[in-house]
Amino acid sequence: MTSPSGLTREEIEAKVRELGPWFHNFEVGGVRTAPEHFLGDYPYVKWKKIAPALPEDLTGKSVLDIGCNAGFYSLEMKRRGAARVVGIDSDEKYLAQARFAAEVSGFDIEFRSLSVYDVGQLGEKFDLVIFMGVLYHLRHPLLALDLIHENVAADMLLFQTMQRGSRDVDPVADDYSFWDVEHFDRPGYPKMHFIEKRYSQDPTNWWAPNRACTEAMLRSAGFEIAAHPEEEVYLCRRIELPMAPEGPRAVYPARKTQEGEEVR
Repeated sequence: MTSPSGLTREEIEAKVRELGPWFHNFEVGGVRTAPEHFLGDYPYVKWKKIAPALPEDLTGKSVLDIGCNAGFYSLEMKRRGAARVVGIDSDEKYLAQARFAAEVSGFDIEFRSLSVYDVGQLGEKFDLVIFMGVLYHLRHPLLALDLIHENVAADMLLFQTMQRGSRDVDPVADDYSFWDVEHFDRPGYPKMHFIEKRYSQDPTNWWAPNRACTEAMLRSAGFEIAAHPEEEVYLCRRIELPMAPEGPRAVYPARKTQEGEEVR
């Protein structure tokens, strides 16, 4: 039996082994990519909780999957009929896995090597942006949200981040006196924990916000929370923000190309 790509199961099994190890554990042409995954059937166990919050029919819609890894969510968007799906990641190993999974599944998905900080280079906005499992790996997480809002989000944002600390969310005043400091110690005040060394043997785990901080950052970046289908997952709608007196929120230095042109 062959897949839409014309590959046999034996050929798929060999390629899955060659491209491993995989972080996304799912079936590619009937072959499980990471059967010994420490999180089990991941990311499907998370997907089945959040899938009902998304439109079942994405016909005619465009989707950007930021930090796409092996492409699990990109594939699911095509299964829902999305007209255009673009997945970006900075890890070439993950991109190779994603391209292979899409090929075997018979889906036309564009996968590109691109950082979240450079999403402006895409030059287009998407009906749905998926930004899951990335924020806490970034040195500059709020900048990333600002750049997504400014450059690529047209409507919906599906967002997830690791959270640690209190699940409480306290009301926050519009302003506080310089001498009023008690609220900083409340468990439900927005807090972002900085990881100087390592967490869970991963040197790229830099931040762990509590729930209040996660929700505050989304609002601050211009994303209104529409649904909270899973403990760490939010479906948001992009809203326009008033221009701040100091100018645009997302300020990112220009880089020079080999030809000497500025890229922002």
